[in-house]
Amino acid sequence: MRTVFDPAAMRGSAFYRLLTASVVPRPIAWVSTRSRDGVLNLAPYSFFTVASSKPPILQFTSLGHKDSWRNITDTGEFVVNIGTESLIDVMNASSAEFAPDEDEFAETGLTPRESTVVSVPGVAEAPISFECVRHLILEVGNGSVVMGRVVSVSVRDDVLAGDGLPDFARLAPPSRLGRSEWGLPPDTVERVRP
Repeated sequence: MRTVFDPAAMRGSAFYRLLTASVVPRPIAWVSTRSRDGVLNLAPYSFFTVASSKPPILQFTSLGHKDSWRNITDTGEFVVNIGTESLIDVMNASSAEFAPDEDEFAETGLTPRESTVVSVPGVAEAPISFECVRHLILEVGNGSVVMGRVVSVSVRDDVLAGDGLPDFARLAPPSRLGRSEWGLPPDTVERVRP
């Protein structure tokens, strides 16, 4: 037996819940931006992935035109921070609807860390920060797919493995699932690609 869901017959919010409970786990882009007026913004986005490796492009989707979208549209810069399991509560807190003139670093008690290339700070508490410049913003339905070209990456040494790359167990990134569920770092297995 299977239950069939018809997107055309469902309310948008109901189908959104079906999508987010099915497409799991989703990594989280913890996006920091700065407004034209200099106000810092921070928000988690779970519609997030790599769009290209050459040039290096990260993408996240903003459902609706939120502060992050406006700031990136206005300034052309942002930082994708990768959080850890220990940061779940503050990552979740940063998803609140703060007013555009509120500094979300200050509101959540996080520390801005000066970036190497872009003028937007990263999150000092996050072990990985990808500094990005706007590549393309594509309007798709009720979402804006924001693509950023990576111009610098900083990785905290304690999450690096012997091969110089981030170690998943040391990084311990949380993920988003359906409803109010968050995923904790799972066990991993290795398979060599044929």
